[in-house]
Amino acid sequence: MTTALVILAAGKGTRMNSDIPKVLHPIAQVPMLVHAMRAGSVLSPERTVIVTGHGAEAVAKIAQAEDETAQIAVQEEQLGTAHAVAQARDALEGFDGDVVVLYGDTPFLQADTLERMIEARVQNDLVILGFAAADPARYGRLVMNGDTLERIVEFKDASDEERAITFCNSGLLACNAETLMSLIDAVSNDNASGEYYLTDVVEIARSRDLSVTAVACDEAQTLGVNSRADLAAADGVFQAQARAELLDLGVTLMAPETVYLAADTVIGRDTVIEPNVVFGPGVTVESGATIRAFSHLEGCHVSREAIIGPYARLRPGAELAENARIGNFVEIKNAEIAEGAKVNHLSYIGDASVGAGSNIGAGTITCNYDGVMKHKTTIGEGVFIGSNTMLVAPVTVGDGAMTATGTVVTKDVEAEALAVARAKQENKPGYARKLFDMLKAKKARRDKEA
Repeated sequence: MTTALVILAAGKGTRMNSDIPKVLHPIAQVPMLVHAMRAGSVLSPERTVIVTGHGAEAVAKIAQAEDETAQIAVQEEQLGTAHAVAQARDALEGFDGDVVVLYGDTPFLQADTLERMIEARVQNDLVILGFAAADPARYGRLVMNGDTLERIVEFKDASDEERAITFCNSGLLACNAETLMSLIDAVSNDNASGEYYLTDVVEIARSRDLSVTAVACDEAQTLGVNSRADLAAADGVFQAQARAELLDLGVTLMAPETVYLAADTVIGRDTVIEPNVVFGPGVTVESGATIRAFSHLEGCHVSREAIIGPYARLRPGAELAENARIGNFVEIKNAEIAEGAKVNHLSYIGDASVGAGSNIGAGTITCNYDGVMKHKTTIGEGVFIGSNTMLVAPVTVGDGAMTATGTVVTKDVEAEALAVARAKQENKPGYARKLFDMLKAKKARRDKEA
């Protein structure tokens, strides 16, 4: 049986107090909507429909960047969850498989949960996802009779006996596409809010003698995000899970609670991560590397046995070979650092390549930007760059060459040559005392006038 996803992403998220659509707020630096799409992708859906509303253009852009085949349906007025699903009707035209309805602000669904929902659909017309709530007070209760879901009862309408039920409704469901649209057509907005609720399809399905069941999952998988506090809690859940997985994979986290990971961070075993390290998107660290404290990595690749930091910054395009060394207060951007090369102190290396075994002295800067365009610096193998060297790109320093401390390199340096480019020093006896006396007198006059 083929499957389609309908992901509801129309809400404004008033409690977020934000101009950004709720589903685009990030968890582990990835929008919540993308988390939901990736969760649903395990079903290999034939169609994916994103129902947008508030910030529709921005939501559509993110959705189609993740999946260019995703179809966009717009809910012009937010008239309830059943009304939102109804907006996917045109996108599902001609589709006769199962529809799984997900929420763009529910980012933690796991693959096995969705697979169990599809398996349950084989024997049932409608499948609801439920969970055992630690504090069920605000959730709708799932009233079961064996494997049959008899009804969903909202807390305000529940009897004392029903309120004692801890099996609660997540709002997610699976159903044949044609059946689902037929059920939605029968949903009424005759309620205090004047909205069309998706939960009403259970009662309608039962009235038609359709079989309805519920599949259970952990409460954490159904965690929804409605406020900044929820967002922070959700990110905390992700971080705790991701750190635990790394520890299980053989990564050493010296202070796990201080390490921040992105959704796509990849770290090999026997790597050591010191405290207060931040991983942005697109980072791969191979086995046996060391990332020292207070470093920030994003869009980079770190090879085996490399050592980074402390207080280092690797920006997008940084490519570090085995045994490379990047030290304190060093920034690397769009640059290749070859095997055994060292950039140990207070330097910026951008739009560059540094050859194997080269040593970059403290305070070195590749001057890569002319105000309009970026230019490349090429440093060969076994090069020694003296402290406080300015490399004005485009420029090449050949293998085995050297630059003197304080040199400004504006033209290529041939292999094994020494580049010296600095003004001649001149000492003027007694001038320091004279200058200090003059400045102190000037300051005294200014203070008196004030």
